[in-house]
Amino acid sequence: MNDNGSQPAPERRVTLAHDYLLVMRGAERTFAAMAELYSRAPIFTLLYDERGTRGRFAGRAITTSPLQRLGVGQKTFRRLLPLYPLAAQRLRPPPCDLVLSSSSAFAHGVRVPQGAVHVCYCHAPFRYAWYEQERALGELPSALRPLLRVQLRWMRSWDLAASRRVDSYIANSRLTQDRIKAFYGREAAIIHPPVETYRFRPGQPGDALLVVSELVAHKRVHVALEAARRAGAPIRIVGSGPEHAALSEAYPEAEFLGRASDEDLVDLYASARAVVVPSMEEFGITAVEAQAAGRPVVAAGVGGALETVLEGRTGSLARLDDVESFTRAIQAIDALGLDPADAVENAARFSVASFQRRLSEHVERVLGDRG
Repeated sequence: MNDNGSQPAPERRVTLAHDYLLVMRGAERTFAAMAELYSRAPIFTLLYDERGTRGRFAGRAITTSPLQRLGVGQKTFRRLLPLYPLAAQRLRPPPCDLVLSSSSAFAHGVRVPQGAVHVCYCHAPFRYAWYEQERALGELPSALRPLLRVQLRWMRSWDLAASRRVDSYIANSRLTQDRIKAFYGREAAIIHPPVETYRFRPGQPGDALLVVSELVAHKRVHVALEAARRAGAPIRIVGSGPEHAALSEAYPEAEFLGRASDEDLVDLYASARAVVVPSMEEFGITAVEAQAAGRPVVAAGVGGALETVLEGRTGSLARLDDVESFTRAIQAIDALGLDPADAVENAARFSVASFQRRLSEHVERVLGDRG
């Protein structure tokens, strides 16, 4: 009993779910903070690669889908996209009080046990099913596109049905909140993702711009490369993906570094002249990491950048897909005389501790509402 004679509250039985744990990018780092908060919770995911996730989930009880047996990794997992919805439904968490999912596509479709509350932290509704269908179709030979159209239509139906089984949504930004409302007809609270701001520190900036991104079409890395070329600015690219060969061939003057370790990223951010974020991000952890290192950000003035970058104080916002706008912003960034201390202070708003506190409060509020 407690000192007041009442029985202590029982410990919550929590199960965690995530789409796939193959690398450590923004969504996976967010999930790592969730897993740290609920350190005893079992984890359910479609695919898992301990090495690719740098051992962040080693020692945890992890259940994967039958697709794990196919040995699919980060480079090839997209080939199985049509199989993931049904595989997600076959992930059956044990009896518990709460299923907390982290979803960009499929994890919100897990079948929760009877009586459990399902809270979903949504990084984005499945982009290819809802708002980037033409981009997905463009990545296939024309003969296969009719088949993919049928598949995406089915995925939208599945995704909408899955959304109706979720008790409470959390969005990672206003953009995602709007999309959850538009596609699912659901309201969502906003809790910005956690950024490990403590890992970064200001340093001596160099001459080169920096892009940290997956090299996929929707990240629009070509906009940053073309703007840097027109501005006569050296540029370094951290990341890999299917666009690597085409981009490196088109921009031989750029330095493509591939994937970087967490340790190397600390130095790369600190030594950058500025960090360029050319894509429309739901949130955009890269912009916050750059500011934690005291560096200015040149970002597309849409989506998450509107919530993380302070125009004229911690960076400059350019027009999405407008190379000339990015070129002018790059040319003018030094003349703004931005104070690195302002960037560091702004980044601190998005710390891991702040995220975990707000997430825990939201979860307890939802559980309390359910009695």
